[in-house]
Amino acid sequence: MPEFTLLPLAGSDKNEVVDLFNYYVKTSFAAFPENPVPYEFYDMLMQAAHGYPSVAARERNGALAGFGMLRPYNPLPAFAHTAEVTFFIWPEVTGRGLGTLMLRYLEEEGKKRGISVILAHVSSRNEGSIRFHAKNGFSIVGRFAGVGQKHGILFDSIWMEKQL
Repeated sequence: MPEFTLLPLAGSDKNEVVDLFNYYVKTSFAAFPENPVPYEFYDMLMQAAHGYPSVAARERNGALAGFGMLRPYNPLPAFAHTAEVTFFIWPEVTGRGLGTLMLRYLEEEGKKRGISVILAHVSSRNEGSIRFHAKNGFSIVGRFAGVGQKHGILFDSIWMEKQL
């Protein structure tokens, strides 16, 4: 039996997804908001990703281990082949290959929908994410210095790209 089960996100994932996202809101620069988001935030995420692949990763015991999604980079038809990736994994589950598993899932599902380019928007203070994306075929293609601020701390906005 595999260590993780991957399924598209569903309405029943709402509270667990927002709880995981809020963990990163409170503890890191991986999520950009300064304050925890309400559970309705999930509805906004799902609306933004409508028609794009999403994934809930669950452990054997059914607990949510992580979630991810692709969403439009830009709503104009000229950019229909380009998507932005977002995913979050509970820290106690990192280092077990789940990030790569989820990314591969989103890439394969994205290809089926005509996606050929995936972008990742990462804080310069999230070095683990920058390393992860680089290890998985992303290249840094843009850096906007000091454009982000969280709790009074400035950070750069890093854009990474992967051609599928």
